[in-house]
Amino acid sequence: MNAPTVEVPGSLRADVGQLWDYHDLHHEVRPCDVGVGLGGHDLGVADHVVDLYRAGRFPLIVFTGANAPTTAGHFPRGEAVHYRERAIELGVPDSAILVEPRATNTAENIEYTRELLGSKGIPVSSLLLVSRPYQQRRAFATAKKIWPEVEIVCSSQRLPLDEYVRAIGDVSRVINMLVGDTQRITVYAERGFAIPQDVPPEVDAAYRRLVDAGYVSRLVPA
Repeated sequence: MNAPTVEVPGSLRADVGQLWDYHDLHHEVRPCDVGVGLGGHDLGVADHVVDLYRAGRFPLIVFTGANAPTTAGHFPRGEAVHYRERAIELGVPDSAILVEPRATNTAENIEYTRELLGSKGIPVSSLLLVSRPYQQRRAFATAKKIWPEVEIVCSSQRLPLDEYVRAIGDVSRVINMLVGDTQRITVYAERGFAIPQDVPPEVDAAYRRLVDAGYVSRLVPA
């Protein structure tokens, strides 16, 4: 069996790069009440949460996430649980971490985090959402729909595209996720799951070319 390729093909580079740049919101990272690490297959999310905690960007962390079919093998005890273990391994005190272990999608990540913090009597006016790089825009649009009164700041590991692909170890997976998240920006807003986001024509064109090239495994039924 051939190993997954870890280089973006030259014929696709411009289009993949277009989507990669689109999903990076380039928010200024500033102090917030709580840092929220959104679960997924990328343990780098937990690492970035730790970096931001050490930098004093927030005093409290919530890791949120159960499992998806793509993460059950990597994180059998649940995404949030493994993220917490990683943060403690890197020196974050357990007292600074809350775990939300039920969420199976981004909307639930935000909804259940709000419920958890409310149950603890923790006032929140700002959240620093930490996600995979290509999840930033969708996470922001979802959070503003579900928790509109809270200021949302988004951040991810600052990795160039090629370095991120090498870290994940599978370029096809990364491209499929980029394509899927781009589709969700429009589809989820139409379904009332997220606030609308502008999709520039050049982004839409890049997305459609990648769909035509066969990167469709993460698309949701329209």
